[in-house]
Amino acid sequence: MKKVWMVTGASRGLGLSLCKFLLNAGRSVVATARNTDALHKKLSQHGENFLIVPMDVSDEQQVQAGITIAQAHFGRIDVLVNNAGYGQMGWFENISPEQIEQQFATNVFGSMHATRAVLPIMRAQKSGQIFTISGLAGVKSQAGYSVYSASKFALEGWMEGLAEEIAPLGLNATLVEPGSFRTDFLDETSLTYGEWHVPDYMEYELDFKQKQQALNHQQMGDPVRLAAILMQLAEEVSPPVRFAAGSDAVEAVLHKAHDMNRLAQEWLNVSKMTDRQEQ
Repeated sequence: MKKVWMVTGASRGLGLSLCKFLLNAGRSVVATARNTDALHKKLSQHGENFLIVPMDVSDEQQVQAGITIAQAHFGRIDVLVNNAGYGQMGWFENISPEQIEQQFATNVFGSMHATRAVLPIMRAQKSGQIFTISGLAGVKSQAGYSVYSASKFALEGWMEGLAEEIAPLGLNATLVEPGSFRTDFLDETSLTYGEWHVPDYMEYELDFKQKQQALNHQQMGDPVRLAAILMQLAEEVSPPVRFAAGSDAVEAVLHKAHDMNRLAQEWLNVSKMTDRQEQ
Protein backbone atom coordinates (compact mmCIF):
# COMPACT_ATOMS: atom_id res chain seq x y z
CA MET A 1 0.00 0.00 0.00
CA LYS A 2 1.37 3.38 -1.01
CA LYS A 3 1.78 5.78 1.87
CA VAL A 4 -0.16 8.97 2.53
CA TRP A 5 2.18 11.89 3.16
CA MET A 6 1.43 15.18 4.89
CA VAL A 7 3.84 18.06 4.21
CA THR A 8 3.61 21.38 6.05
CA GLY A 9 4.97 24.56 4.50
CA ALA A 10 4.45 23.10 1.03
CA SER A 11 4.04 26.24 -1.05
CA ARG A 12 7.75 26.72 -1.77
CA GLY A 13 11.28 25.44 -1.22
CA LEU A 14 11.90 21.92 0.01
CA GLY A 15 8.22 21.40 0.78
CA LEU A 16 7.10 22.17 -2.77
CA SER A 17 9.86 20.04 -4.31
CA LEU A 18 8.93 17.14 -2.04
CA CYS A 19 5.23 17.36 -2.92
CA LYS A 20 5.98 17.40 -6.65
CA PHE A 21 8.30 14.41 -6.35
CA LEU A 22 5.86 12.36 -4.26
CA LEU A 23 2.93 13.06 -6.57
CA ASN A 24 4.97 12.12 -9.64
CA ALA A 25 5.88 8.89 -7.83
CA GLY A 26 2.20 8.09 -7.33
CA ARG A 27 2.00 8.84 -3.62
CA SER A 28 -0.98 10.48 -1.93
CA VAL A 29 -0.10 13.90 -0.55
CA VAL A 30 -1.69 16.37 1.84
CA ALA A 31 0.00 19.73 1.25
CA THR A 32 -0.48 22.51 3.77
CA ALA A 33 0.37 26.19 3.57
CA ARG A 34 -0.85 29.55 4.79
CA ASN A 35 -1.14 30.69 1.17
CA THR A 36 -3.07 27.93 -0.59
CA ASP A 37 -3.50 30.04 -3.74
CA ALA A 38 0.18 29.50 -4.53
CA LEU A 39 -0.22 25.74 -4.07
CA HIS A 40 -3.26 25.58 -6.36
CA LYS A 41 -1.31 27.38 -9.08
CA LYS A 42 1.80 25.20 -8.77
CA LEU A 43 0.17 21.78 -8.28
CA SER A 44 -3.29 22.14 -9.81
CA GLN A 45 -2.85 19.26 -12.28
CA HIS A 46 -3.03 16.51 -9.67
CA GLY A 47 -6.28 14.70 -8.84
CA GLU A 48 -7.78 12.58 -6.09
CA ASN A 49 -4.45 11.61 -4.54
CA PHE A 50 -3.73 15.26 -3.73
CA LEU A 51 -5.34 17.43 -1.06
CA ILE A 52 -4.53 21.06 -0.24
CA VAL A 53 -5.30 22.17 3.31
CA PRO A 54 -4.93 25.77 4.55
CA MET A 55 -2.82 25.78 7.69
CA ASP A 56 -0.87 28.21 9.82
CA VAL A 57 1.11 25.79 11.98
CA SER A 58 1.40 28.34 14.78
CA ASP A 59 -2.39 28.06 15.25
CA GLU A 60 -2.99 24.79 17.12
CA GLN A 61 -6.74 24.69 16.43
CA GLN A 62 -6.17 25.26 12.71
CA VAL A 63 -3.59 22.47 12.66
CA GLN A 64 -5.96 20.03 14.38
CA ALA A 65 -8.79 20.94 12.01
CA GLY A 66 -6.56 20.48 8.97
CA ILE A 67 -5.35 17.06 10.06
CA THR A 68 -8.94 15.98 10.76
CA ILE A 69 -9.81 16.95 7.17
CA ALA A 70 -6.79 15.03 5.85
CA GLN A 71 -7.69 11.87 7.77
CA ALA A 72 -11.31 12.07 6.63
CA HIS A 73 -10.17 12.37 3.01
CA PHE A 74 -7.54 9.61 2.90
CA GLY A 75 -8.43 7.51 5.95
CA ARG A 76 -4.87 7.54 7.26
CA ILE A 77 -1.64 9.53 7.50
CA ASP A 78 1.55 7.51 7.19
CA VAL A 79 4.23 10.18 6.98
CA LEU A 80 4.33 13.67 8.47
CA VAL A 81 6.97 16.13 7.27
CA ASN A 82 7.35 19.09 9.62
CA ASN A 83 8.77 21.49 7.07
CA ALA A 84 6.99 24.80 7.76
CA GLY A 85 9.36 27.44 9.05
CA TYR A 86 11.40 30.50 8.23
CA GLY A 87 14.73 32.06 9.15
CA GLN A 88 14.92 34.81 11.76
CA MET A 89 18.37 36.15 11.01
CA GLY A 90 20.48 38.87 12.53
CA TRP A 91 22.33 39.74 15.71
CA PHE A 92 20.46 38.82 18.90
CA GLU A 93 20.23 42.38 20.28
CA ASN A 94 18.68 43.56 17.03
CA ILE A 95 15.84 41.02 17.24
CA SER A 96 12.80 42.02 19.28
CA PRO A 97 11.23 39.66 21.85
CA GLU A 98 8.11 39.51 19.67
CA GLN A 99 10.19 38.34 16.71
CA ILE A 100 11.82 35.65 18.83
CA GLU A 101 8.43 34.44 20.06
CA GLN A 102 7.13 34.25 16.49
CA GLN A 103 10.21 32.31 15.40
CA PHE A 104 9.53 29.69 18.04
CA ALA A 105 5.76 29.77 17.42
CA THR A 106 6.33 28.71 13.82
CA ASN A 107 9.52 26.65 13.81
CA VAL A 108 9.13 24.84 17.14
CA PHE A 109 5.54 24.93 18.36
CA GLY A 110 4.23 24.58 14.81
CA SER A 111 6.06 21.27 14.43
CA MET A 112 4.85 20.18 17.85
CA HIS A 113 1.22 21.08 17.04
CA ALA A 114 1.26 19.01 13.84
CA THR A 115 2.98 16.08 15.51
CA ARG A 116 0.61 16.10 18.49
CA ALA A 117 -2.38 16.02 16.12
CA VAL A 118 -0.98 13.23 13.94
CA LEU A 119 0.34 10.88 16.64
CA PRO A 120 -3.09 9.53 17.72
CA ILE A 121 -3.73 8.55 14.09
CA MET A 122 -0.36 6.83 13.80
CA ARG A 123 -0.76 5.09 17.15
CA ALA A 124 -4.10 3.67 16.00
CA GLN A 125 -2.44 2.51 12.76
CA LYS A 126 0.51 1.09 14.72
CA SER A 127 2.77 2.62 12.09
CA GLY A 128 4.01 6.02 11.04
CA GLN A 129 7.04 8.13 10.24
CA ILE A 130 7.67 11.71 11.36
CA PHE A 131 10.31 13.81 9.63
CA THR A 132 11.22 17.18 11.11
CA ILE A 133 13.37 19.50 9.03
CA SER A 134 16.21 20.90 11.10
CA GLY A 135 19.40 21.94 9.30
CA LEU A 136 22.98 23.01 9.78
CA ALA A 137 21.64 25.65 12.18
CA GLY A 138 20.51 22.77 14.39
CA VAL A 139 24.01 21.32 14.43
CA LYS A 140 26.12 24.43 14.93
CA SER A 141 25.26 28.08 15.41
CA GLN A 142 27.17 31.16 14.32
CA ALA A 143 26.91 34.93 14.38
CA GLY A 144 23.69 36.04 12.71
CA TYR A 145 22.02 32.69 13.36
CA SER A 146 21.64 32.82 17.16
CA VAL A 147 17.83 33.00 17.30
CA TYR A 148 17.19 30.81 14.25
CA SER A 149 19.61 28.20 15.60
CA ALA A 150 17.92 28.32 18.99
CA SER A 151 14.67 27.21 17.32
CA LYS A 152 16.44 24.41 15.46
CA PHE A 153 18.34 23.26 18.55
CA ALA A 154 14.96 23.02 20.30
CA LEU A 155 13.70 20.77 17.51
CA GLU A 156 16.79 18.58 17.82
CA GLY A 157 16.30 17.95 21.54
CA TRP A 158 12.56 17.42 21.21
CA MET A 159 12.81 14.95 18.33
CA GLU A 160 15.67 13.00 19.89
CA GLY A 161 13.53 12.36 22.96
CA LEU A 162 10.34 11.81 20.94
CA ALA A 163 12.03 9.12 18.85
CA GLU A 164 12.63 7.07 22.00
CA GLU A 165 9.12 7.68 23.31
CA ILE A 166 7.31 6.41 20.21
CA ALA A 167 9.70 3.65 19.11
CA PRO A 168 8.03 0.98 21.32
CA LEU A 169 4.76 1.74 19.51
CA GLY A 170 6.24 0.97 16.10
CA LEU A 171 6.57 4.64 15.12
CA ASN A 172 9.67 6.42 13.84
CA ALA A 173 10.94 9.99 14.20
CA THR A 174 13.80 11.38 12.12
CA LEU A 175 15.57 14.73 12.21
CA VAL A 176 16.56 15.82 8.72
CA GLU A 177 19.58 18.14 8.76
CA PRO A 178 19.92 19.59 5.26
CA GLY A 179 23.02 21.46 4.26
CA SER A 180 22.74 24.34 1.78
CA PHE A 181 20.05 23.51 -0.77
CA ARG A 182 19.17 25.52 -3.85
CA THR A 183 15.76 26.79 -2.80
CA ASP A 184 14.27 30.19 -2.00
CA PHE A 185 15.29 29.96 1.68
CA LEU A 186 17.62 32.95 1.38
CA ASP A 187 15.07 35.05 -0.52
CA GLU A 188 13.57 38.07 1.23
CA THR A 189 10.23 36.20 1.38
CA SER A 190 11.79 33.54 3.61
CA LEU A 191 14.26 35.47 5.75
CA THR A 192 13.52 38.09 8.38
CA TYR A 193 15.99 40.42 10.07
CA GLY A 194 15.79 42.25 13.38
CA GLU A 195 13.47 45.20 13.87
CA TRP A 196 16.01 46.96 16.05
CA HIS A 197 19.38 48.38 15.00
CA VAL A 198 22.21 48.51 17.53
CA PRO A 199 24.98 50.65 15.94
CA ASP A 200 27.78 48.41 17.28
CA TYR A 201 26.56 45.55 15.07
CA MET A 202 25.74 47.45 11.86
CA GLU A 203 29.00 46.68 10.05
CA TYR A 204 28.92 42.98 10.94
CA GLU A 205 25.27 42.48 10.04
CA LEU A 206 25.70 44.24 6.70
CA ASP A 207 28.60 41.92 5.86
CA PHE A 208 26.47 38.94 6.93
CA LYS A 209 23.59 40.01 4.65
CA GLN A 210 25.92 40.41 1.69
CA LYS A 211 27.33 36.92 2.19
CA GLN A 212 23.83 35.45 2.41
CA GLN A 213 22.83 37.20 -0.81
CA ALA A 214 25.95 35.94 -2.58
CA LEU A 215 25.10 32.36 -1.60
CA ASN A 216 21.45 32.62 -2.66
CA HIS A 217 20.59 30.19 -5.48
CA GLN A 218 24.23 29.05 -5.63
CA GLN A 219 23.81 26.29 -3.04
CA MET A 220 25.07 22.82 -3.92
CA GLY A 221 22.13 20.80 -2.55
CA ASP A 222 19.45 19.46 -4.93
CA PRO A 223 15.97 19.46 -3.32
CA VAL A 224 14.70 16.83 -5.76
CA ARG A 225 17.44 14.42 -4.69
CA LEU A 226 16.57 15.07 -1.05
CA ALA A 227 12.92 14.29 -1.81
CA ALA A 228 13.97 10.94 -3.27
CA ILE A 229 16.00 10.14 -0.16
CA LEU A 230 13.12 11.01 2.16
CA MET A 231 10.81 8.70 0.23
CA GLN A 232 13.44 5.97 0.59
CA LEU A 233 13.87 6.60 4.34
CA ALA A 234 10.10 6.40 4.85
CA GLU A 235 10.24 2.78 3.66
CA GLU A 236 13.00 1.81 6.09
CA VAL A 237 12.08 -0.35 9.08
CA SER A 238 14.62 1.44 11.27
CA PRO A 239 15.41 4.86 9.79
CA PRO A 240 18.06 7.00 11.50
CA VAL A 241 17.11 9.41 14.26
CA ARG A 242 19.30 11.98 12.50
CA PHE A 243 20.02 12.24 8.79
CA ALA A 244 22.59 14.76 7.54
CA ALA A 245 21.60 15.65 3.97
CA GLY A 246 24.48 16.75 1.77
CA SER A 247 28.26 16.58 1.94
CA ASP A 248 28.40 19.99 3.65
CA ALA A 249 25.97 18.74 6.30
CA VAL A 250 28.07 15.66 6.98
CA GLU A 251 31.19 17.83 7.22
CA ALA A 252 29.45 20.13 9.72
CA VAL A 253 28.31 17.21 11.89
CA LEU A 254 31.79 15.67 11.94
CA HIS A 255 33.38 19.05 12.72
CA LYS A 256 30.96 19.66 15.59
CA ALA A 257 31.58 16.17 16.99
CA HIS A 258 35.34 16.77 16.79
CA ASP A 259 35.03 20.14 18.57
CA MET A 260 32.87 18.71 21.35
CA ASN A 261 35.24 15.80 21.88
CA ARG A 262 38.26 18.13 21.92
CA LEU A 263 36.69 20.46 24.48
CA ALA A 264 35.58 17.59 26.69
CA GLN A 265 39.09 16.14 26.71
CA GLU A 266 40.75 19.54 27.17
CA TRP A 267 38.69 20.31 30.29
CA LEU A 268 38.30 16.75 31.54
CA ASN A 269 40.28 17.21 34.75
CA VAL A 270 38.45 20.40 35.64
CA SER A 271 35.09 18.79 34.87
CA LYS A 272 35.87 15.93 37.24
CA MET A 273 36.44 18.41 40.08
CA THR A 274 32.66 18.82 40.38
CA ASP A 275 32.20 15.16 41.42
CA ARG A 276 31.46 14.45 45.08
CA GLN A 277 34.46 13.26 47.05
CA GLU A 278 33.22 10.36 49.15
CA GLN A 279 35.00 9.91 52.49
